[in-house]
Amino acid sequence: MGLIFAHLLVIAFVSIPLTIQPSTVKLISAIIYHVVGYATVLFFVINCDDIAIFDTIVPVKREEGHDGASYKILDTSVIIDGRISDICDTGFIEGILVIPNFVLNELQMIADSADSIKRNRGRRGLDILNKMQKDQRILVKISDVDFPEVNEVDAKLVKLAKLMNAKIITNDFNLNKVAEFHGVKVLNINQLSNALKPIVLPGEEMAVSLIKEGKDPNQAIGYLDDGTMVVVENGRSRLNSNVDVIVTSVLQTTAGRMIFARIKED
Repeated sequence: MGLIFAHLLVIAFVSIPLTIQPSTVKLISAIIYHVVGYATVLFFVINCDDIAIFDTIVPVKREEGHDGASYKILDTSVIIDGRISDICDTGFIEGILVIPNFVLNELQMIADSADSIKRNRGRRGLDILNKMQKDQRILVKISDVDFPEVNEVDAKLVKLAKLMNAKIITNDFNLNKVAEFHGVKVLNINQLSNALKPIVLPGEEMAVSLIKEGKDPNQAIGYLDDGTMVVVENGRSRLNSNVDVIVTSVLQTTAGRMIFARIKED
């Protein structure tokens, strides 16, 4: 558009009957092209916040106090999970949250699923995004950048993160590993959750409600308020009751933390 406008200006200028040397005409024409072209680019950079190609190249029109803020790309799993909204409310996540259109498409497909559980999860994810977009404290941008030659959403996320020099926020263990392999930094909400759980040491006492049988004979399973599984030896006879237990060991896995305990003797 800018080049077309510049070309029209040059034609109008040349058509004016002035006694100017041809070399001067060429110089003035070149200046018109450069000035109009630069002004056009500057106009789009200043005013087009939602044009993804500018977002990936130039940090456009950032809010006061957010200069140098980094990009964080959200994947489908972390949107559906919902905790990202609460974390943003606390102010622990800085920068600009980027939602790729291909993630929105995947979320929409889940929300339209025939499976009621998947459908509810997808709709919950869309509700979470709407809530975050309305929150003036959270900077959210939609990216139109896509990679048609790539089929997998995870692969698209990695390519986009490398293009934007961004981090990926996810709960997906496999995406976490693939992104790290490609040198992309990852923020895993599950890892953050595990890191924030209170430290439990062998010998400590706690109360737990036993709700189901364990895999081994006489074992019973309970859960703490933060979702941590507690495996209680010789607790099967105390199912569906609250018991005091003593921690015997703690196992930390990639999926989370598991506590082993025994019934406290009276």
